[in-house]
Amino acid sequence: QVQLVESGGGLVQAGGSLRLSCAASGRTLSTYAMGWFRQAPGKGREVVASISRTDGNTYYANSVKGRFTISRDNAKNTLYLQMNSLKSEDTAVYYCAAAFRGLPFAIATMTSEYDYWGQGTQVNVSS
Repeated sequence: QVQLVESGGGLVQAGGSLRLSCAASGRTLSTYAMGWFRQAPGKGREVVASISRTDGNTYYANSVKGRFTISRDNAKNTLYLQMNSLKSEDTAVYYCAAAFRGLPFAIATMTSEYDYWGQGTQVNVSS
């Protein structure tokens, strides 16, 4: 069992930056591919970015490419999402998730692939 707790959300003006963190407990994150998802009001949950177990492979949604950076520190059992040049359309609840993967460079981009989820952190971007 893995418990995930997100932090770092808040209110920011358009063009600003935020850094989200996801702290894991229960098991080491090194055996899990990780991902950030978001869900805006009235919309489905969508992948933002994902990263393989060993930090070798990353995936970004087109809407955040060049603005967001996903990273992980397996020694600290923590996942990060650096969000720069934020836009009003980035407003959503952001969730981190863990997907067990046997291959070190495998990533997961679909919600159905993930085994554990955090409770989410709200990000509001004012225009």
